[in-house]
Amino acid sequence: MQKNHPSSEQGLAASGMIEMDAPVTRREIRLVYAGFMVVMALAALDQSIVSTALPRIVSDLGGVAYLSWIVTAYVLASTSVIPLYGKLSDQYGRKPLIYSAVAIFLIGSVLCAFATSMMQLLIFRVIQGLGAGGLVPLSQIIIGDLVPPRERGRYQGNIGMVYAAAIMGGPILGGIIADALSWHWIFLINLPIGLAAFVMIALTLRRRHVPRRRSIDFLGAALLAGATSGLLLMLSLGGRVWPWLSLESLGMMIGTIVLIGLFIWRERHAEEPVMPLLLFRNKVFVLAILVTALTFMCTQGAGVYYPLFFQIVYGVKMSNSGWLSAPMMIGTVISARVNGQIVVRTGRYKKTMVGGLLMGFFGYIFLVAASSTAQPIYLIEICLLIIGLAFGTVTPNMVVAVQNAVDIEHMGAATAATTFFRALGGVTGVAACGAILTASLTDQFTSNTMPIKLDGATLLKGGIVQVMALPPEANLVAVEIYRQAIASVFALGIFCSLLAFGLTLLLPELPLRTRVGPSEEPKPSQPLQPQDRILQEK
Repeated sequence: MQKNHPSSEQGLAASGMIEMDAPVTRREIRLVYAGFMVVMALAALDQSIVSTALPRIVSDLGGVAYLSWIVTAYVLASTSVIPLYGKLSDQYGRKPLIYSAVAIFLIGSVLCAFATSMMQLLIFRVIQGLGAGGLVPLSQIIIGDLVPPRERGRYQGNIGMVYAAAIMGGPILGGIIADALSWHWIFLINLPIGLAAFVMIALTLRRRHVPRRRSIDFLGAALLAGATSGLLLMLSLGGRVWPWLSLESLGMMIGTIVLIGLFIWRERHAEEPVMPLLLFRNKVFVLAILVTALTFMCTQGAGVYYPLFFQIVYGVKMSNSGWLSAPMMIGTVISARVNGQIVVRTGRYKKTMVGGLLMGFFGYIFLVAASSTAQPIYLIEICLLIIGLAFGTVTPNMVVAVQNAVDIEHMGAATAATTFFRALGGVTGVAACGAILTASLTDQFTSNTMPIKLDGATLLKGGIVQVMALPPEANLVAVEIYRQAIASVFALGIFCSLLAFGLTLLLPELPLRTRVGPSEEPKPSQPLQPQDRILQEK
């Protein structure tokens, strides 16, 4: 039987070096948790809520050349700072960092609402993104501080549920607010809700102070931000603004590789690295970031093209196309909720992920088959529901697995790194799907086997507007070309889910700790043994 040793924090408390807080009650956890749910919903909403109102914003502010950057700038800024928030929270504590993130986000929101030009809005979206980059990882980290891993599945499941609902519901809510009020309220609505969450967290979150050496790796953070920005810019602009083999794309690629190399060198020598390389020796951590990245690569990448598919192929109105993606959101919400309860009751997190990824693999096979063969729309909806049910099991469980597998002093950095690679996976998936769609459309529009000659260049540039303006016979040909091209985009999900499934089979399943703080439980290289389960339940 394992011997009980006092944790490092308990030892410091006994010597009088720190003052231990009273045990956190269930009521306090619920209040803090409610505040974080609101904060994370705001961060996720502002990633997608603007898309519906972009035409209205452009008509007021002009600057159509910056249209796509209103979304890209937010994602770029928020993704770049995620690891820094995690590391700083390990050094300075969670409270100062969550306060700073919420404050920066709200200040950026107010500035966006009163922007008078597109360039101003672009700059203010960067400020808003710098705050948003800390909201999701810090919320997950603080829940990890308060709730033992054995019980954490329930909370992480709800987090995944809220995040998915906010991301998918953002465009719908944005359209409603822009029509009923004005686009300014898309940003102003954040203020009262964010302040309420801020006050709730401030009144209920109690954190002990653990002395830590405070040395900020500014150079490492700058190199990581530069490498991330270069990668995201290359993925966003490559194949669209710049050809993939252009000097600009190749230069961006080389610059990104150089910055990644310099970042790795810096992290090897930094006193307090922003992303400790020792995390990459942890098998659970490495597999978790790969699986979550692959999961978001297929779900977010393909998800961008669901509205386009419904509009062009099925002739659904733009205002209704967003609602047709709802089955995926509903499936994710149900799955995340049920999965959290399963983890709490059984202490197991691997089986549901393996089953979910296998279900996702077959879901994408059915989706590709249905979308490429002109099946009724209700079959597409069933496929989306299956995919939502499948992937709602992955992200919450992976966060629990990572937090359970790493040492307590690195939990902030590890959680933030998981969120960081998840975001990179999503952006990579969107870029990959865009490249697949463009290549497929170009190949088919320029093919000599088309029954009707179509102006491929005009159709590629004009998109749905040009397709809908075609004569009936030509429209049928163009719609069929788009059907096959978008089906090839959905096929990326088959590859990603199958690869994620194989990697998850290699994931060690460690006993979930039943208390908060340092643990004497087995290391990540040890599998879950029956005797460990018995001890854990005792």
